[in-house]
Amino acid sequence: MLVHTSMKALGKHVLGDAPTVVDALMEVISPEGTLVMPTNSTNNTDPSTWGRNPFTPEQWDTIRAEMPPYRPEITPSNRMGMINECFRTYPGVRRSSHPAFSFAAWDKQAEFVTANQALNNSVAEQSLVGRVYDLDGWILLMGVGYDRNTSLHLADYWADYPFKEREDNGSAMFVNGRRQWVTYYDEAIGMDNFVEIGESFERKTNEVIIGKVAEATVRLMRQRALVDYAVRWFETNRAEA
Repeated sequence: MLVHTSMKALGKHVLGDAPTVVDALMEVISPEGTLVMPTNSTNNTDPSTWGRNPFTPEQWDTIRAEMPPYRPEITPSNRMGMINECFRTYPGVRRSSHPAFSFAAWDKQAEFVTANQALNNSVAEQSLVGRVYDLDGWILLMGVGYDRNTSLHLADYWADYPFKEREDNGSAMFVNGRRQWVTYYDEAIGMDNFVEIGESFERKTNEVIIGKVAEATVRLMRQRALVDYAVRWFETNRAEA
């Protein structure tokens, strides 16, 4: 199950904070399932891609030369929230190798889903998002909307339509034991229609289970159903983009 979460959305009275949520998810998933969460470290990216960039272009080469390398065991996630960062640190959790767009996974299929994540197109077939699709897994949105639904990036990548957005990027990581600045790209990075697609998917299918956990609205759905629907949506609605 690929889980996107918001601790804030759960409310102020979750005893034990993020570990309580992680423990509960692990109990529900059980060792016979697999729990997956994004653990992006997007501060380790090319400074040319940063919004509200505090650095001048003249400083970018220095940043590329001095950025600490990604280390899966210790590099913290950023902008992922308390629950994801807590999950990353749990015993038995494995983390993928992408220096900026990693995911963490726990239990039965954790080794399979985290292995060999591609640098290019980091949420396409050769990623944890693609592996969840291979396994016919589920998505849980806990207190977040479709704008946080990473699986829609996979649909965007697969969809055939003109003028896709591409972003060239880079990160510091270890290659054969030595720190290097590596470059890579993502061919489908747009998020403009993710909420619209999710709302359309809910209206036109009977695939989404909606409920509450504490104060948060949660949505549970099969990933393949959403991704396949979104591919068709992209190809229909972006055909003349």
